[in-house]
Amino acid sequence: MMKITIAAAMTGLAAAAGKNGINEVWTLAEEKENGVNREGKFEIARPQDYVRTEDLPLAFDWRDQDGQNMVTKSLNQHIPQYCGSCWAHGAISALGDRIKIARKGKGVDINLAVQHVLNCGDAGSCHGGSAAGVYQWLHQISETGSGVVYDTCNPYMACSSESTDGFCPAAKWKCTPDNVCRTCSTFKEMGGHCSGLDKYPNATVAEFGDVKGADNMAKEIMTRGPIACGIDAAPILNYTGGVATDPGQGIDHIISVVGWGNDATAGQYWIVRNSWGEFWGDMGYVKVAKGKNALMMESMCSWATPKAWTEHNFACDEGGENCEGPDTAFYVDPGMGK
Repeated sequence: MMKITIAAAMTGLAAAAGKNGINEVWTLAEEKENGVNREGKFEIARPQDYVRTEDLPLAFDWRDQDGQNMVTKSLNQHIPQYCGSCWAHGAISALGDRIKIARKGKGVDINLAVQHVLNCGDAGSCHGGSAAGVYQWLHQISETGSGVVYDTCNPYMACSSESTDGFCPAAKWKCTPDNVCRTCSTFKEMGGHCSGLDKYPNATVAEFGDVKGADNMAKEIMTRGPIACGIDAAPILNYTGGVATDPGQGIDHIISVVGWGNDATAGQYWIVRNSWGEFWGDMGYVKVAKGKNALMMESMCSWATPKAWTEHNFACDEGGENCEGPDTAFYVDPGMGK
Protein backbone atom coordinates (compact mmCIF):
# COMPACT_ATOMS: atom_id res chain seq x y z
CA MET A 1 0.00 0.00 0.00
CA MET A 2 1.29 3.49 -0.85
CA LYS A 3 1.18 6.03 1.98
CA ILE A 4 0.50 9.75 1.67
CA THR A 5 2.19 11.92 4.28
CA ILE A 6 0.72 15.30 5.23
CA ALA A 7 3.36 17.01 3.13
CA ALA A 8 2.70 14.69 0.21
CA ALA A 9 -1.03 15.27 0.52
CA MET A 10 -0.36 18.99 0.27
CA THR A 11 1.79 18.63 -2.84
CA GLY A 12 0.32 15.52 -4.41
CA LEU A 13 3.63 13.64 -4.21
CA ALA A 14 3.79 9.92 -3.43
CA ALA A 15 5.35 8.81 -0.16
CA ALA A 16 6.79 5.51 1.09
CA ALA A 17 4.99 2.23 0.44
CA GLY A 18 3.07 0.48 3.21
CA LYS A 19 3.31 -3.04 4.56
CA ASN A 20 2.51 -4.84 1.29
CA GLY A 21 3.93 -2.33 -1.19
CA ILE A 22 0.39 -2.03 -2.60
CA ASN A 23 -1.10 1.35 -3.46
CA GLU A 24 -4.67 1.14 -2.14
CA VAL A 25 -5.19 4.92 -2.11
CA TRP A 26 -4.33 7.23 -4.97
CA THR A 27 -2.21 10.21 -4.07
CA LEU A 28 -3.50 13.67 -4.95
CA ALA A 29 -1.12 13.61 -7.91
CA GLU A 30 -2.60 10.32 -9.11
CA GLU A 31 -6.12 11.65 -8.64
CA LYS A 32 -5.26 14.72 -10.70
CA GLU A 33 -3.68 12.54 -13.37
CA ASN A 34 -6.90 10.53 -13.56
CA GLY A 35 -9.13 13.61 -13.70
CA VAL A 36 -10.52 13.42 -10.15
CA ASN A 37 -11.74 16.73 -8.74
CA ARG A 38 -11.64 16.47 -4.94
CA GLU A 39 -13.51 19.76 -4.52
CA GLY A 40 -16.56 17.99 -5.90
CA LYS A 41 -19.69 19.48 -7.40
CA PHE A 42 -22.44 20.91 -5.21
CA GLU A 43 -24.78 23.88 -4.93
CA ILE A 44 -26.78 23.08 -1.78
CA ALA A 45 -25.34 24.34 1.50
CA ARG A 46 -23.21 21.77 3.33
CA PRO A 47 -23.83 20.96 7.00
CA GLN A 48 -20.50 22.57 7.88
CA ASP A 49 -21.98 25.82 6.55
CA TYR A 50 -25.08 25.89 8.77
CA VAL A 51 -24.78 23.44 11.70
CA ARG A 52 -23.38 25.13 14.82
CA THR A 53 -20.44 23.41 16.49
CA GLU A 54 -22.05 23.86 19.90
CA ASP A 55 -25.05 21.84 18.69
CA LEU A 56 -22.96 18.71 18.13
CA PRO A 57 -23.82 16.05 20.75
CA LEU A 58 -21.23 14.22 22.84
CA ALA A 59 -22.04 11.02 20.95
CA PHE A 60 -23.93 10.11 17.78
CA ASP A 61 -24.19 6.68 16.14
CA TRP A 62 -26.13 5.83 12.97
CA ARG A 63 -26.14 2.18 14.08
CA ASP A 64 -28.42 3.09 16.95
CA GLN A 65 -31.08 5.72 16.29
CA ASP A 66 -33.66 5.18 19.02
CA GLY A 67 -32.84 1.49 18.84
CA GLN A 68 -32.90 1.25 15.04
CA ASN A 69 -29.86 0.42 12.94
CA MET A 70 -29.50 2.81 9.99
CA VAL A 71 -26.36 1.40 8.33
CA THR A 72 -25.98 -1.33 5.72
CA LYS A 73 -24.04 -4.58 5.90
CA SER A 74 -20.28 -4.95 6.32
CA LEU A 75 -18.19 -6.70 3.65
CA ASN A 76 -14.74 -8.27 3.34
CA GLN A 77 -12.79 -6.79 0.42
CA HIS A 78 -10.24 -9.63 0.53
CA ILE A 79 -12.45 -12.53 -0.58
CA PRO A 80 -12.87 -14.61 -2.75
CA GLN A 81 -9.23 -13.46 -3.27
CA TYR A 82 -7.15 -10.50 -2.18
CA CYS A 83 -8.20 -7.16 -3.68
CA GLY A 84 -7.13 -3.67 -2.59
CA SER A 85 -10.56 -2.16 -3.22
CA CYS A 86 -11.03 -0.37 0.12
CA TRP A 87 -11.60 2.92 -1.77
CA ALA A 88 -14.67 1.44 -3.48
CA HIS A 89 -15.99 -0.24 -0.32
CA GLY A 90 -15.66 2.90 1.79
CA ALA A 91 -17.41 5.10 -0.77
CA ILE A 92 -20.20 2.66 -1.66
CA SER A 93 -20.98 1.63 1.93
CA ALA A 94 -21.35 5.28 3.00
CA LEU A 95 -23.64 6.01 0.04
CA GLY A 96 -25.74 2.92 0.81
CA ASP A 97 -26.09 4.08 4.39
CA ARG A 98 -27.33 7.49 3.25
CA ILE A 99 -30.00 5.85 1.13
CA LYS A 100 -31.10 3.76 4.11
CA ILE A 101 -31.25 6.90 6.26
CA ALA A 102 -33.30 8.71 3.61
CA ARG A 103 -35.71 5.76 3.58
CA LYS A 104 -35.92 6.02 7.40
CA GLY A 105 -34.76 2.43 7.62
CA LYS A 106 -37.95 1.11 6.03
CA GLY A 107 -38.04 -1.78 3.58
CA VAL A 108 -35.36 -4.27 2.64
CA ASP A 109 -31.86 -2.78 2.70
CA ILE A 110 -30.53 -1.52 -0.63
CA ASN A 111 -27.01 -2.92 -1.04
CA LEU A 112 -25.04 -1.32 -3.86
CA ALA A 113 -22.59 -3.24 -6.07
CA VAL A 114 -18.92 -2.60 -5.32
CA GLN A 115 -18.07 -4.87 -8.26
CA HIS A 116 -19.86 -2.51 -10.65
CA VAL A 117 -17.45 0.22 -9.49
CA LEU A 118 -14.43 -2.05 -10.08
CA ASN A 119 -15.69 -2.99 -13.55
CA CYS A 120 -16.79 0.43 -14.75
CA GLY A 121 -15.90 3.22 -12.34
CA ASP A 122 -12.58 4.44 -13.78
CA ALA A 123 -11.65 5.32 -10.19
CA GLY A 124 -9.24 2.51 -9.44
CA SER A 125 -8.73 -1.25 -9.37
CA CYS A 126 -7.72 -4.04 -6.99
CA HIS A 127 -4.39 -2.22 -6.81
CA GLY A 128 -5.72 1.09 -5.48
CA GLY A 129 -8.09 3.92 -6.24
CA SER A 130 -9.98 7.00 -5.07
CA ALA A 131 -13.19 7.30 -3.01
CA ALA A 132 -13.66 10.81 -4.40
CA GLY A 133 -13.25 9.31 -7.87
CA VAL A 134 -16.09 6.87 -7.19
CA TYR A 135 -18.46 9.72 -6.34
CA GLN A 136 -17.34 11.76 -9.34
CA TRP A 137 -17.96 8.81 -11.70
CA LEU A 138 -21.36 8.18 -10.13
CA HIS A 139 -22.28 11.85 -10.49
CA GLN A 140 -21.30 11.76 -14.16
CA ILE A 141 -23.33 8.65 -15.03
CA SER A 142 -26.23 9.91 -12.90
CA GLU A 143 -26.57 12.86 -15.26
CA THR A 144 -27.21 10.35 -18.06
CA GLY A 145 -29.94 8.58 -16.08
CA SER A 146 -27.75 5.64 -15.09
CA GLY A 147 -26.46 4.67 -11.64
CA VAL A 148 -24.69 2.04 -9.55
CA VAL A 149 -26.58 -1.27 -9.62
CA TYR A 150 -27.81 -3.30 -6.67
CA ASP A 151 -25.55 -6.21 -5.76
CA THR A 152 -28.13 -8.88 -6.55
CA CYS A 153 -27.16 -8.67 -10.23
CA ASN A 154 -23.46 -7.93 -9.70
CA PRO A 155 -22.06 -9.57 -6.54
CA TYR A 156 -18.60 -8.71 -5.23
CA MET A 157 -15.94 -10.88 -6.89
CA ALA A 158 -12.75 -9.09 -5.69
CA CYS A 159 -11.46 -8.83 -9.27
CA SER A 160 -10.53 -6.08 -11.69
CA SER A 161 -9.23 -6.26 -15.25
CA GLU A 162 -5.55 -6.50 -14.25
CA SER A 163 -6.04 -9.01 -11.39
CA THR A 164 -4.06 -12.24 -11.54
CA ASP A 165 -5.05 -13.78 -8.19
CA GLY A 166 -7.58 -16.57 -7.70
CA PHE A 167 -10.13 -17.03 -10.48
CA CYS A 168 -9.82 -13.45 -11.78
CA PRO A 169 -7.79 -14.38 -14.93
CA ALA A 170 -10.51 -16.86 -15.93
CA ALA A 171 -13.08 -14.09 -16.54
CA LYS A 172 -13.25 -10.68 -18.18
CA TRP A 173 -13.85 -7.61 -16.01
CA LYS A 174 -14.27 -4.85 -18.56
CA CYS A 175 -17.32 -2.54 -18.45
CA THR A 176 -19.63 -4.54 -20.71
CA PRO A 177 -23.40 -4.95 -20.17
CA ASP A 178 -22.94 -8.35 -18.54
CA ASN A 179 -20.41 -6.82 -16.11
CA VAL A 180 -22.90 -4.13 -15.07
CA CYS A 181 -25.97 -6.26 -14.33
CA ARG A 182 -26.41 -9.87 -15.44
CA THR A 183 -28.34 -13.07 -14.91
CA CYS A 184 -28.33 -16.62 -16.27
CA SER A 185 -31.44 -18.49 -17.42
CA THR A 186 -30.49 -22.13 -16.70
CA PHE A 187 -27.68 -24.67 -17.18
CA LYS A 188 -25.74 -24.39 -20.44
CA GLU A 189 -26.40 -28.04 -21.35
CA MET A 190 -30.12 -27.26 -21.10
CA GLY A 191 -29.86 -24.41 -23.57
CA GLY A 192 -29.34 -21.72 -20.96
CA HIS A 193 -27.57 -18.41 -21.45
CA CYS A 194 -26.13 -15.57 -19.40
CA SER A 195 -26.70 -11.99 -20.49
CA GLY A 196 -26.52 -8.40 -19.39
CA LEU A 197 -29.71 -6.48 -18.60
CA ASP A 198 -30.43 -3.02 -19.97
CA LYS A 199 -32.93 -2.11 -17.21
CA TYR A 200 -32.10 -2.79 -13.57
CA PRO A 201 -32.48 -1.39 -10.03
CA ASN A 202 -29.87 1.32 -9.41
CA ALA A 203 -29.00 4.38 -7.35
CA THR A 204 -27.75 7.79 -8.51
CA VAL A 205 -25.82 10.67 -6.93
CA ALA A 206 -26.92 14.33 -6.74
CA GLU A 207 -23.82 16.06 -5.34
CA PHE A 208 -20.40 15.16 -3.95
CA GLY A 209 -17.51 16.84 -2.23
CA ASP A 210 -14.63 16.82 0.24
CA VAL A 211 -14.64 17.34 4.01
CA LYS A 212 -11.92 17.40 6.66
CA GLY A 213 -11.48 18.40 10.29
CA ALA A 214 -13.31 16.81 13.23
CA ASP A 215 -16.12 19.37 13.57
CA ASN A 216 -16.90 19.56 9.85
CA MET A 217 -16.87 15.75 9.62
CA ALA A 218 -19.22 15.41 12.58
CA LYS A 219 -21.65 17.97 11.13
CA GLU A 220 -21.69 16.13 7.80
CA ILE A 221 -22.16 12.70 9.39
CA MET A 222 -24.90 13.77 11.80
CA THR A 223 -26.89 15.71 9.20
CA ARG A 224 -26.59 13.63 6.03
CA GLY A 225 -24.96 10.32 6.95
CA PRO A 226 -21.65 8.40 6.94
CA ILE A 227 -18.60 9.52 4.98
CA ALA A 228 -15.56 7.79 3.43
CA CYS A 229 -12.17 8.73 4.89
CA GLY A 230 -8.50 7.93 4.39
CA ILE A 231 -6.64 6.30 7.27
CA ASP A 232 -3.27 4.82 8.20
CA ALA A 233 -4.18 1.14 8.52
CA ALA A 234 -0.84 -0.12 9.86
CA PRO A 235 -1.56 0.59 13.58
CA ILE A 236 -4.92 -1.22 13.45
CA LEU A 237 -3.96 -4.39 11.58
CA ASN A 238 -4.10 -6.34 14.85
CA TYR A 239 -6.74 -4.21 16.59
CA THR A 240 -8.61 -6.09 19.34
CA GLY A 241 -10.35 -3.26 21.19
CA GLY A 242 -10.03 0.14 22.84
CA VAL A 243 -9.50 3.51 21.15
CA ALA A 244 -6.75 3.80 18.53
CA THR A 245 -4.70 6.94 19.21
CA ASP A 246 -1.59 6.50 17.03
CA PRO A 247 -0.93 9.70 15.02
CA GLY A 248 -0.25 7.70 11.86
CA GLN A 249 2.46 8.10 9.27
CA GLY A 250 0.50 8.14 6.03
CA ILE A 251 -2.87 7.31 4.46
CA ASP A 252 -2.95 3.87 2.89
CA HIS A 253 -6.55 2.72 3.32
CA ILE A 254 -10.16 3.97 3.01
CA ILE A 255 -12.92 3.30 5.54
CA SER A 256 -16.35 4.74 6.31
CA VAL A 257 -17.24 6.67 9.47
CA VAL A 258 -20.75 6.11 10.86
CA GLY A 259 -20.67 8.26 14.00
CA TRP A 260 -18.78 8.96 17.18
CA GLY A 261 -18.89 8.05 20.85
CA ASN A 262 -17.38 9.07 24.17
CA ASP A 263 -15.23 7.03 26.53
CA ALA A 264 -14.93 8.14 30.15
CA THR A 265 -11.17 7.60 30.05
CA ALA A 266 -10.12 7.93 26.40
CA GLY A 267 -12.52 10.73 25.46
CA GLN A 268 -14.36 11.05 22.16
CA TYR A 269 -13.74 8.57 19.35
CA TRP A 270 -14.90 7.95 15.81
CA ILE A 271 -16.95 4.83 15.04
CA VAL A 272 -15.25 3.39 11.96
CA ARG A 273 -16.49 0.59 9.70
CA ASN A 274 -13.72 -1.31 7.96
CA SER A 275 -13.99 -3.68 4.98
CA TRP A 276 -11.99 -6.61 6.37
CA GLY A 277 -14.94 -8.74 7.49
CA GLU A 278 -16.69 -9.09 10.83
CA PHE A 279 -14.05 -11.50 12.20
CA TRP A 280 -11.72 -8.49 12.47
CA GLY A 281 -11.83 -5.82 15.18
CA ASP A 282 -15.15 -5.22 16.94
CA MET A 283 -17.42 -7.03 14.46
CA GLY A 284 -15.66 -5.21 11.63
CA TYR A 285 -15.49 -1.83 13.40
CA VAL A 286 -12.72 0.12 15.15
CA LYS A 287 -12.72 3.13 17.48
CA VAL A 288 -10.35 5.95 16.51
CA ALA A 289 -9.61 8.99 18.70
CA LYS A 290 -11.65 12.03 17.58
CA GLY A 291 -10.35 15.59 17.33
CA LYS A 292 -6.67 14.61 17.19
CA ASN A 293 -6.33 13.52 13.56
CA ALA A 294 -5.42 10.06 14.88
CA LEU A 295 -4.30 7.70 12.09
CA MET A 296 -4.57 10.84 9.88
CA MET A 297 -8.28 10.09 9.59
CA GLU A 298 -9.47 13.70 9.78
CA SER A 299 -7.40 14.94 6.83
CA MET A 300 -9.03 13.39 3.72
CA CYS A 301 -12.72 12.48 3.60
CA SER A 302 -15.37 12.38 0.86
CA TRP A 303 -19.18 12.52 0.81
CA ALA A 304 -21.97 12.16 -1.72
CA THR A 305 -25.71 12.75 -1.48
CA PRO A 306 -28.12 10.31 -3.15
CA LYS A 307 -30.28 11.58 -5.99
CA ALA A 308 -32.68 8.69 -6.60
CA TRP A 309 -32.92 4.93 -6.13
CA THR A 310 -35.15 2.12 -7.31
CA GLU A 311 -37.98 1.30 -4.91
CA HIS A 312 -40.10 -0.92 -7.18
CA ASN A 313 -38.72 -2.81 -10.15
CA PHE A 314 -40.58 -3.87 -13.26
CA ALA A 315 -40.61 -7.67 -12.89
CA CYS A 316 -38.32 -9.15 -15.55
CA ASP A 317 -38.53 -12.78 -16.60
CA GLU A 318 -36.18 -15.20 -14.82
CA GLY A 319 -33.78 -15.20 -17.75
CA GLY A 320 -33.64 -11.40 -17.84
CA GLU A 321 -36.09 -10.85 -20.69
CA ASN A 322 -39.08 -8.48 -20.72
CA CYS A 323 -37.46 -5.73 -18.63
CA GLU A 324 -38.82 -2.22 -18.39
CA GLY A 325 -37.84 0.83 -16.37
CA PRO A 326 -38.23 0.69 -12.56
CA ASP A 327 -39.97 3.18 -10.25
CA THR A 328 -37.66 5.44 -8.26
CA ALA A 329 -37.68 7.45 -5.03
CA PHE A 330 -35.90 10.78 -4.64
CA TYR A 331 -33.70 12.30 -1.93
CA VAL A 332 -34.45 15.59 -0.15
CA ASP A 333 -31.26 17.25 1.10
CA PRO A 334 -31.43 18.72 4.64
CA GLY A 335 -29.55 21.75 3.31
CA MET A 336 -32.29 22.77 0.88
CA GLY A 337 -33.19 26.38 1.53
CA LYS A 338 -30.25 27.01 3.87
